[in-house]
Amino acid sequence: MATATGPVLTDAQFRKIAAIVHEDSGIILSESKRSLLMARLNRRLRALSLGDYGAYCDRLEGPDGPQERRHLLSAITTNVTAFFREGHHFDSLAREVLPPLAPLARAGRRLRLWSAASSSGEEPYSMAVTLLDAIPDAARHDVLILATDIDPEMVARSRQGRFSAEALSPVPAAQARKYFQPCATGFEARPEVRQIMRFDELNLHGDWPFSGKFDVIFCRNTAIYFDAAARQRLWLRFGQAMVEGGTLFIGHSERLDGPAAALFQPTGTTQYRRNATPAPART
Repeated sequence: MATATGPVLTDAQFRKIAAIVHEDSGIILSESKRSLLMARLNRRLRALSLGDYGAYCDRLEGPDGPQERRHLLSAITTNVTAFFREGHHFDSLAREVLPPLAPLARAGRRLRLWSAASSSGEEPYSMAVTLLDAIPDAARHDVLILATDIDPEMVARSRQGRFSAEALSPVPAAQARKYFQPCATGFEARPEVRQIMRFDELNLHGDWPFSGKFDVIFCRNTAIYFDAAARQRLWLRFGQAMVEGGTLFIGHSERLDGPAAALFQPTGTTQYRRNATPAPART
């Protein structure tokens, strides 16, 4: 079905697509998101030369379905980010979290930080410059920032480490000069910054291929899109993926609820410390 403005998404088709999104990512697409979904998927239909959403639903369930589901999640994911967004978290990272970790890293202890929904990279690069201010010789030690996102296009952008002058404007001038250099499109992270960073595609709703645990996790303004069960499961998995005493930062409109609440102690605004309580078995 189509109108002069483009294909029309029927109730049944919307429910089918919403169910696929929820199954794959835990993200809830309410009826209020129908217009947004159509606006974003209309571009995808044109790219595939598909005339209607019926054909698109068939594609999602056909041989190309697994790959197309990745495109679907990329289309519906909201990527709102900025350098040093919710700046109190980075103040805490610099003043409270990293100082006691620095001597441990220099003594040979493994140190891992994770930006768990890294979008186009502003968050993990904010983490990186904060880390390098605290541990300038981080590259000489077992120190690494992992940046992951469900959207492969965002992962590719993050890996490039290139930003416009406007995007970089929240970065203090001294840090901007020290950690970024001019390039054809604006500015790019210097090699010593990218050296301590790794980027990968990851669905937080799926398996996590990690062997070690994290000292710091940033996952901000992501769980708000999940239903209660998926959100609480995510908090619990973060708790199980962190060292005792590790720090979790979440978004300003989020709260840590469910069974994982027993694993953390609030230490600031939307900031939590992993306590020593043994984590319950995963289900």
